[in-house]
Amino acid sequence: MNQQPAYDESIPVLTEVVAEVAPPADTVEAGADAAAPVAAEPAPAPAEPVSAAPVPAAPVPAAPQTVAAMAEDFENRAWHALEERLVARVLDRLQDRVELTLEDQIRTSLAPVLDHVATRLAAELREGLQQTVEQVVARAVAQELAHLKSRPA
Repeated sequence: MNQQPAYDESIPVLTEVVAEVAPPADTVEAGADAAAPVAAEPAPAPAEPVSAAPVPAAPVPAAPQTVAAMAEDFENRAWHALEERLVARVLDRLQDRVELTLEDQIRTSLAPVLDHVATRLAAELREGLQQTVEQVVARAVAQELAHLKSRPA
């Protein structure tokens, strides 16, 4: 029925994939001791492709740890993505409010400063205008006096 061989060496089996993850030294030693009873058992029928190679007992518990680690990593990434989306959404909603609040605070903070600057500027302008008017009037009076003196009587 099935034309494919029972075991293809180019396809890694689960134990080989799990064995790539370096298990702790204690687990490796326990796996070597546990592999002996597995090899002593009678070999199953060749029709089963997975049982063609003996399965060590130590790496099998590593698979749930790896799956658990992968699930935890996936969950951490999911929580991180959710956190980023929430932060972006909250910032978008608060942006207008923050701008209005900031503008009000700036106005409140700058109002006394601007009032002081405006008062000081008005005083300096008055002083400058007064000096200019005094100079213009003094020159006009001096010219009029000079004109009156130069006119024959």
